[in-house]
Amino acid sequence: MARINGTNEDPREKKPLTGGVALVTGGSRGIGRAIAHRLALLGASVSICGRDRAALEESARELAKIGVPLHTQVADVTKPANVSDLVAGTESTLGPITILVNNAGIGLFGPAHERTEADWDRVLDTNLKSVFLVSRAVAPSMIRRSSGDIINISSLAGKNTFTGGGVYCASKWGVLGLSGCMAEDLREHGIRVSVICPGSVATDFSGRSPKDASKVLSPEDVAHAVEAIVTQGPRSFLSEIHLRPLRKP
Repeated sequence: MARINGTNEDPREKKPLTGGVALVTGGSRGIGRAIAHRLALLGASVSICGRDRAALEESARELAKIGVPLHTQVADVTKPANVSDLVAGTESTLGPITILVNNAGIGLFGPAHERTEADWDRVLDTNLKSVFLVSRAVAPSMIRRSSGDIINISSLAGKNTFTGGGVYCASKWGVLGLSGCMAEDLREHGIRVSVICPGSVATDFSGRSPKDASKVLSPEDVAHAVEAIVTQGPRSFLSEIHLRPLRKP
């Protein structure tokens, strides 16, 4: 016989994020899409952005099935003007942003001495500068309301080095440093800043394919970590989550 909880209902039916507004960068595919889907299931209105219009529209169609208010916008979050338009468009359509997930990222691998300055700029701008730009755009409204969650997706590559990871690791170490300082700057305003460091995830993110695809994380694993952060009790926060597959690849 199935175990029945005290209220005889699925906790998800309570939709703890109802009334909230979540902005997920890089929400058109992979980890970002899974995070947006999870936040919508929890009741939040969701805004997603990306540079690929077709992928963004496909994600929007899936999110629409959940029935929460949505906003989608083609945006390059490495560009300040695009970021300002994205935040303004989200808040005009859905209301003040209560949850920001800085997920946009790219992977580019190989020995650092073989990479170009353009490679460096592309990776650092996407993985690190975008976190700064979008957080800077969203923080003032959160400060005025004395609440909010900012979640930055880093990587275990921000804690460990590996062959060919120089540029990528630099970007993810930067995300960790920025996130820690943001957490100290904003906690007195009632804003929680958290960082998630996943290991290898089964997405089309990069050319670094794991040896055994069955022994890596799924995008839904990262989405579950986001859920843990945003449903944490109001007097505490999960500052840093390291997410590893159960079995080593």
